[in-house]
Amino acid sequence: MAKKEIKLLKQQIDKLYIKDFDFDAWKKYSLLQLTRIFGKNDPKISQLQNIEFEFNSWSLRDASGNESYEEGSKRLAKEVLQVAIDELDMYGVPKNDDTSDDITTDLITIILDEFKGSQVKVLKDIISSSDGDSEKRRKIKELLEELGQFVSIDILTNILSNTNITGKLTSQ
Repeated sequence: MAKKEIKLLKQQIDKLYIKDFDFDAWKKYSLLQLTRIFGKNDPKISQLQNIEFEFNSWSLRDASGNESYEEGSKRLAKEVLQVAIDELDMYGVPKNDDTSDDITTDLITIILDEFKGSQVKVLKDIISSSDGDSEKRRKIKELLEELGQFVSIDILTNILSNTNITGKLTSQ
């Protein structure tokens, strides 16, 4: 069920104790994985983001004195990942609705990559106009015809070969 995700998070916990540990790199990788598994709004992500590894004057004041600040940070990071593992073990991988945001961003990027700056402005003007839907569609069609057949084919090709989109299509 969630074996791959659990294995990945356990590997991240193990990395906390390797020699020449780089907390920033570890944290970025862990955040990416937690976001992929649980979605960008999951509280575990903000908990991990708030863990600092650097020893500064604030950490001196907040440190308990029973362990080094770095060890305390590692312990907290391990706990966040352990909670994620326990949750995956108990409930499985959650359904993640963030992919719709990713797909929307990908679509916009793919389309705008093929437009020139002036064409982007024209498109934005069409979309934000008070014209009715049919009039907007007519103007957008004209704009696409100006771009030419090959640009329209490139846009469709890029849309239909995007991994976020094809993943959504194949899961239907």
